[in-house]
Amino acid sequence: MKKTCRNRLKLSLLSAAALLFGIASAALPARAADPIKIGTGMALTGGLAANGKAAILAMKIWEEEINAKGGLLGRPVQLIYYDDQSNPSTVPGIFTKLLDVDKVDLICGDYGTNLLAPAMPVVIQHNMTFFALFGLDVNREFQYPRYFAMQPAGGPNPSAAFSQGFFEVAAAQNPKPKTLAIMAADAEFPHNAADGARENAKKAGLQIVYDKTYPPNTTDYSPIVRAVDAANADVVFSASYPPDAVGIVRAANEIGLKAKLFGGGLVGLQYASIKQQLGPMLNGIVNYDFWEPAKTLEFPGVEEFLKKYQAKAASEGVDPLGYYLPPFAYANLQVLQAAVEGTKSLDQDKLADWLRKNTIKTIVGDLAFGSNGEWKEARVLQVQFHDVQGSDLDQWKTDAKQTILWPDKYATGKAVYPYTSAKK
Repeated sequence: MKKTCRNRLKLSLLSAAALLFGIASAALPARAADPIKIGTGMALTGGLAANGKAAILAMKIWEEEINAKGGLLGRPVQLIYYDDQSNPSTVPGIFTKLLDVDKVDLICGDYGTNLLAPAMPVVIQHNMTFFALFGLDVNREFQYPRYFAMQPAGGPNPSAAFSQGFFEVAAAQNPKPKTLAIMAADAEFPHNAADGARENAKKAGLQIVYDKTYPPNTTDYSPIVRAVDAANADVVFSASYPPDAVGIVRAANEIGLKAKLFGGGLVGLQYASIKQQLGPMLNGIVNYDFWEPAKTLEFPGVEEFLKKYQAKAASEGVDPLGYYLPPFAYANLQVLQAAVEGTKSLDQDKLADWLRKNTIKTIVGDLAFGSNGEWKEARVLQVQFHDVQGSDLDQWKTDAKQTILWPDKYATGKAVYPYTSAKK
């Protein structure tokens, strides 16, 4: 009887031990398979929402693809993001929450200079490697060694690189323009862009006859454009975000701006919705861009990505073409992926060190970073709109209505000059 009880007790203890071991064993793979959390803020409402929502869709495509392949380091990846409302004041709180509450493993940036700059102090305090998206010269003041920008305005002086092509196009015209007007919103990106424009104007020998900022909440741009027109500048450089870019283009058409070259830094003219909205009012404008469906820009993988993006765009309510920000939002995560796989680590120092030493293949071309975290070689396109008719979206599915003027390596044609002739 006693022997039987002892045997039963042993069996019970063995069963309990086996159960506990089984639970522990089951828990180990679960911990190993905890997701790698990637955090970001993004404009899902407000003036930058059209692009922000498109960027998130691109990032979700990457997330879906990488998880289908087994994730990173044998773990799934999970995007965690919050709406910054296109408002810089929301950004520090968002990034503090991502890092202190959500405990994300990796951090990538909001879209745009105005939203990246307020994130920098939080990122620096946490010693994180920062994968920033479309910020113009954000690291100029911080000089943070773990900052890496997905931004074609690279090189040692990104602010100047942003408008270099615009001024080189101007200098190549006959007769060569002599005077310049600069109008810029009173915000981070336009300030940086205007700084670069002044440097380029000096090199080009242009005399600045108008140089003023306007409040970001401006709604009537006619007085501003009238003042610029009255200055009789040959070249008009405008640095603006989407809502004011639309207002400025409308005002220029209504007033009949007489400049010989107009554009440069109008953010938003790259969006399908704004192209449809403005239609023929775009004709003649020379403006920056980063990618368009031209033979000279057929990088490996970009067409495949755009097919996936465009198939999802309608149901997501985002830019139906996705030529501007989405390929770069996807490429930003390709850079992150390359660093993690290259180091087989999430260690922030190792990631940053690897990124400074390697060239990464992405759908927007092969990228290498300089000591300031910017692209070693800038690649800001200058394109000219022409022959735009109505609001038909199909006319934007090729490069037929926008000619790449600069740089020569990617050019698809020559400028029609002056602006008034190009509008005809």
